[in-house]
Amino acid sequence: MVEKIALAPCNGMSANGLVGRVACGDCRAENENVISICMGSTSADIEGNNNEMLRKYPIIAVNGCNGGCVNKILAAKGIAVRDTVLVYEVLEGTGKSSKDPFRLDDEGEECVKIVKDALNDKVKEIL
Repeated sequence: MVEKIALAPCNGMSANGLVGRVACGDCRAENENVISICMGSTSADIEGNNNEMLRKYPIIAVNGCNGGCVNKILAAKGIAVRDTVLVYEVLEGTGKSSKDPFRLDDEGEECVKIVKDALNDKVKEIL
């Protein structure tokens, strides 16, 4: 049985990156068995000092755009991800979109809820 799940949110400067980060924070707040990974720290860790910790729990990568930076950063460090959530795909077809990479308006908050629900589903699948 999996003890914890790590969410690795996008740190990008897109509106969907912000939605993904907030959704990860909300998912973590609602689930005692969810932790989050700082991708900035992960990227800056050239020596690989954090790699052992990154391999401890299954990781869900949360990418804001189709660049897939979270997956690429982790792959470059030899860290496997268990699953990937693409914020832009989760929101596709919902009629909802966030516009600002720095602030969430009401529609951005609706996007967060949609993505958080998708994350909660992934967490339940893994547990």
